[in-house]
Amino acid sequence: EAIVTSEELGQDLEHVEVLQKKFEEFQTDLAAHEERVNEVNQFAGKLIQEQHPEEELIKSKQDEVNASWQRLKGLALQRQGKLFGAAEVQRFNRDVDETISWIKEKGQLMASDDFGRDLASVQALLRKHEGLERDLAALEDKVKALCAEADRLQQCHPINASQIQVKREELIANWEQIRTLAAERHARLNDSYRLQRFLADFRDLTSWVTEMKALINADELANDVAGAEALLDRHQEHKGEIDAHEDSFKSADESGQALLAAGHYASDEVKEKLTILSDERTALLELWELRRQQYEQCMDLQLFYRDTEQVDNWMSKQEAFLLNEDLGDSLDSVEALLKKHEDFEKSLSAQEEKIT
Repeated sequence: EAIVTSEELGQDLEHVEVLQKKFEEFQTDLAAHEERVNEVNQFAGKLIQEQHPEEELIKSKQDEVNASWQRLKGLALQRQGKLFGAAEVQRFNRDVDETISWIKEKGQLMASDDFGRDLASVQALLRKHEGLERDLAALEDKVKALCAEADRLQQCHPINASQIQVKREELIANWEQIRTLAAERHARLNDSYRLQRFLADFRDLTSWVTEMKALINADELANDVAGAEALLDRHQEHKGEIDAHEDSFKSADESGQALLAAGHYASDEVKEKLTILSDERTALLELWELRRQQYEQCMDLQLFYRDTEQVDNWMSKQEAFLLNEDLGDSLDSVEALLKKHEDFEKSLSAQEEKIT
């Protein structure tokens, strides 16, 4: 009877399970004694049937034994129910404690102040965080199930209702906290991603500008017309490449302006980079225009040199014609020489127009 009237229900699930195991051993022993009780009843019945002189005493003892037996079985049933209820409550406590422990473990990860140092590291952190968020989404069902279990246990075990409610509130508080942490960290990682994306575009564009400046400055001025024409063609190709990057400059500027408009934590750095990017683009266009003027001047100079050389060569040839002392020795030869001279004067007029 001391076993079934014990109020010890265990401090945790493991303790309750030990008590349940001991109680199961007691129930096995109890079941074994039921046959002994039946034998006592049969023997008492036989004595009464034989009209034993102590019949009244025998009936009294039989009733006493049966009453004690029923009371013991009733107490055993109650004890079994209490241990079962204690096991339910302690199992709930354990599940809540394990869930809270998992939440706190993930909470430490989400409390990290590492938001990435470059685009690759931010993308890796975002993938990791999205994995944590998937874990949280899966955990939400468990949290809901534990809250529903808390409601049921409070109904079934009103004596433990207050303790169960405290545990339930602790679970909800931790759950709400980690959801807030997750949302805040996701927002910070997105801010970091947008910044690193902008900075990566900034570095790509400024690096490209440096390379393009070097390319534009690389060519020496030409020494002939063909070279000057090739320079102008190549320079125009550079302009085509510059124009092709206009969308990239526009996109980077829009990204930076969006960060400023959102009050990003790195607004000062973004503003500085936007100014540098604008200045670099302007400097590149100015350099291209300067070199275009130089190449066109070079072209004009080489055309002048070519035309001058052509005129010099023509004049050298014509000078030999003029120095010729042959004035003809007949009418036909004189007329022929006059015809050549007229042709020379026409050619001279044509060359004069070119020279002037």
